[in-house]
Amino acid sequence: MSMNTLEDRIHHARSTSNGILLPRYQSFHDLFLDHYTKQSREKTFLHYYVGQEKTAIFTYHEFIDIIRKTSAYYVSIGLQKGDRIAVAGHNHPDTIIQYCAAWYLGLSVVPLNMGEDDQRLTFIIRDSGCKLLLCRSEYLFRIAPLVDPNQVLIQEVDTDTDGHNFYTSIIDSFKPLAFSPKHFMLDHEALIVYTSGTTGIPKAVVLDQQNLMIDADCIAKWNRVQDFTTMMCVLPMHHVNGIVVTLVTPLMVGASMVLNRKFSTENFFPIIDTEKVSVVSVVPTLLAYLEKYYQDKEYLRPKNLSHIICGAGPLTCELVQSFEERFSIKVLHGYGLSETTCYSCFLPFELSDTLHKTMLVSYGFPSIGTPIPSNEMSIHDMSGNSLPELSRGEIVIRGSNVMKEYLHNEKANEETFKYGWFRSGDEGFWMKGPNDQPYFFITGRLKELIIRGGVNIAPLEIDEVLSRAPGVRAGICVGFEHDVYGEEVGALVIPEHENVNPEDILSFCREHLPFSKSPKCIVFTEELPITSTGKYQRNKVRHLFSEYKTM
Repeated sequence: MSMNTLEDRIHHARSTSNGILLPRYQSFHDLFLDHYTKQSREKTFLHYYVGQEKTAIFTYHEFIDIIRKTSAYYVSIGLQKGDRIAVAGHNHPDTIIQYCAAWYLGLSVVPLNMGEDDQRLTFIIRDSGCKLLLCRSEYLFRIAPLVDPNQVLIQEVDTDTDGHNFYTSIIDSFKPLAFSPKHFMLDHEALIVYTSGTTGIPKAVVLDQQNLMIDADCIAKWNRVQDFTTMMCVLPMHHVNGIVVTLVTPLMVGASMVLNRKFSTENFFPIIDTEKVSVVSVVPTLLAYLEKYYQDKEYLRPKNLSHIICGAGPLTCELVQSFEERFSIKVLHGYGLSETTCYSCFLPFELSDTLHKTMLVSYGFPSIGTPIPSNEMSIHDMSGNSLPELSRGEIVIRGSNVMKEYLHNEKANEETFKYGWFRSGDEGFWMKGPNDQPYFFITGRLKELIIRGGVNIAPLEIDEVLSRAPGVRAGICVGFEHDVYGEEVGALVIPEHENVNPEDILSFCREHLPFSKSPKCIVFTEELPITSTGKYQRNKVRHLFSEYKTM
């Protein structure tokens, strides 16, 4: 096909060589109609936990009735298909009701991460052009000054207060918005998520209903999620991982979900066991937290747990190996970005234990697996040419789960879709695995590559060694400015105790890495810079190594 225009290139990037793979429903409206018709009134959709206490439970009928009432409220204040609402909340049934009611009606959701600073929140609210902002009462004092009341209606929402609240005083007064004849809304904008880069203006990723539903469809099939399955969410619902993997995925197949207010090491496995959870999605940081918590505590494997999905951050070979051996739980490693809705690939579930372990620990980096059916993947050079097996280059993706565009950012769209594929900005390679399937590996962010004396160095390779060094509880390498080499390699480390000797760490790294890749200095810290979903923010801490610029 022609790729003369940006529109052509985006269209090419949103389809595979076999065309466009479509989800089982033509809209979220039709999904809810189908479940409302088929599900018994007793079938549970949602369990909600705050700590170890279950504070709410919804059947499918109760949940769908509430989202239809909320949709009626949206209509009453003048919202129409294509309008956007922002949500200032946290993991709570209210939040997913607000999301789903918007999708039922054909609105788009802009989740706000309340862990962000006011400047970023102000930008997102104004840039998104949202007409309604649903804000939990505890965040109202922060949000109200950031909003132009002439442009955005703020509605305080809170169901945890005594007496009148948003649902008892407003939503319950509406009749459920009626189901209408089946209609096509796959191309309707559904979600705008803002990238979590550490510098510059955040980019707004625009996803439509097709993106959310086809990615969730593939996640469900790959992970064997069926209508009798229960999934658990411990990740924030302002991020695509929490939204797509553990909200939209169970919805697609009529499964149940357990929503946690926050991740808790103490309650993680007990809740899984109590609710008979089969699949839970985490980031690598949470695996490390669980390992640390249970290092001197008794652990009983939950009987119904099939496996843990893990992605959205750097996973080391050592961490995944020690976790699987300690807990006897399979970790299904995968990879994706907000721009590809969520996951684009996973390790196959059906791999033998030996092959599974080989793919995770034998190649220097844990494999992120093979592409899911909705997309294709490749490794390209900087000119858009496909690279052969084992050659490092940029991970690129095309398929039905690729975003519509970056909102209000033609320059970024031109660069990202330059060659008719979505360019991830991540460096990686591929190799042939079982059945000649391509298995992919990620070696780091291209923008985080350390360029020492003109040679590119992948941070994850060094992280892998650092994690095994004596006295290191956790650590990452950081490229910092250097007068001789342009950039040099440093290490930011959380020590296991106060008597850790940095020279021991440096010596260990030199034993296991070439001198050029070995850290030349150690900076101790109490915490590593990570986003709310566990991604390292290396460029945010470069300044900590300024004194070593001339060493």
